[in-house]
Amino acid sequence: MTPHTIVIAPDSFKGTAGAADAARAIAAGWASVRPDDELRLMPMADGGEGTLEAFDLAVPGSRRMPVAVQGPDDRPVDAYWLLLPDGTGVVELANTSGLGLLHPLRPLDAHTLGFGQAIAAALGHGVQRLLLAIGGSSSTDGGAGALAALGARFLDAPGRTVPSGNRGLGALAELDLGGLRPLPPGGALVLSDVTNPLLGADGAAAVFGPQKGASEPEVALLEANLANLAGVVSSAGAGRPVADPATPGAGAAGGTGFGLLAWGATMAPGSAAVGEALGIPGALAGASVVVTGEGCFDAQSAAGKVPSYLAAQAADAGARAMLVAGLIEADTAGFAAALSLADLAGSSAAAMGEPLLWLRRAGARLAESAFEAGGAGRAGSPGA
Repeated sequence: MTPHTIVIAPDSFKGTAGAADAARAIAAGWASVRPDDELRLMPMADGGEGTLEAFDLAVPGSRRMPVAVQGPDDRPVDAYWLLLPDGTGVVELANTSGLGLLHPLRPLDAHTLGFGQAIAAALGHGVQRLLLAIGGSSSTDGGAGALAALGARFLDAPGRTVPSGNRGLGALAELDLGGLRPLPPGGALVLSDVTNPLLGADGAAAVFGPQKGASEPEVALLEANLANLAGVVSSAGAGRPVADPATPGAGAAGGTGFGLLAWGATMAPGSAAVGEALGIPGALAGASVVVTGEGCFDAQSAAGKVPSYLAAQAADAGARAMLVAGLIEADTAGFAAALSLADLAGSSAAAMGEPLLWLRRAGARLAESAFEAGGAGRAGSPGA
């Protein structure tokens, strides 16, 4: 059995297994079949939940910097941001203002204040640049909470501070940016694979509002309040960065992308930015196979999420890409093999009940077929 180099780089299987645990489980299954292969574990993220963990595992010398913040429902949250050896600060919205921190959901009143507080803590430490991972948001506040924590003032017509959350944006009449903290010397890069604009049928309220508990009438209110925010931001004063609500990604994280653009941050494709920062292209050098995956491989996945990024990188490196997903709902062309955990386990419920078990079995199944005569099974083969 000729040894090969295998890179295992999944995203998280949201709600069931983190990226690091998924990578270890796939690797364990692979090693049970091919113990002599060199396995390079590179857990990935696209700017959502798990981004901090991916950087922490992949970048030697990273330091977790604890910070207490105000959660999306005002309760205190013990979070952290990550300090990289080069002075970069990585801040994740999911662990400060994320959907998983809410019960019950608060579609009109959840906010991103805690995310901004974590950014402020990183700035206070003196970071040279920021990577801002904004997936997994619980709110549709247009990033107003984050900007407020950084020194912006959101005022109604009489000059009073408006309440946090989207609801308060309806009364917004003036935005005072005089006290807004400056970007760090190296700027701020926003990591997100969401390309939605702020407003409209493809905007933050229409597409993501229902996921955050909004009813149809509430979606209309969310939209109107975001439109008011966009209008006030556009007239906030000369010399400020131009924040166009039509910019791809402005609608990410309930419009947090828009708020960060108004601060002066730059949008970046999450998977590619994380992959470059983690050294994925270098890790693929000499690899024969790249195994990637996520909870549900769907049309959005094929449009630029972690699996499609890894498939493209594998092709550039002359390696074969293989996919493991809880569910497969899109064409897997571009992958040498694709396995659905739901098919392996017999049902989605069974797969979600013991995700690490089925990830190990998927790893073993892929290893069994990887170097058979004729190559790995194509997507659509049994188990795909």
